[in-house]
Amino acid sequence: MIVARWSIDAKFGHKPAVIDSLSKWQNIFGAQIGWEGKCRILTGSVGALESTVISEITLDNLAELSESWDKLAELDGHKQWSIELEPHIVSGTMKWDVYRIVE
Repeated sequence: MIVARWSIDAKFGHKPAVIDSLSKWQNIFGAQIGWEGKCRILTGSVGALESTVISEITLDNLAELSESWDKLAELDGHKQWSIELEPHIVSGTMKWDVYRIVE
């Protein structure tokens, strides 16, 4: 099992819009690529940047993650979602971290 975390930093005052956008993404696009019930959203609190918003997905392995990304690239509307999210985020802060679950 793995945990894949996609993190992004919201501009000051835009965190609610980023969280709302990621929630909609999970309902629309996450469901279409097989991530329904596998995602949760985290935000920075203690010891982390308050502006950070993380979408965390638990999957079986890296192959499942790669297959999901391939499906995502073909979905109508995903590019438009990204364009609509852009004004709310700090450019260049998006990144993926993947962790293996050992216990």
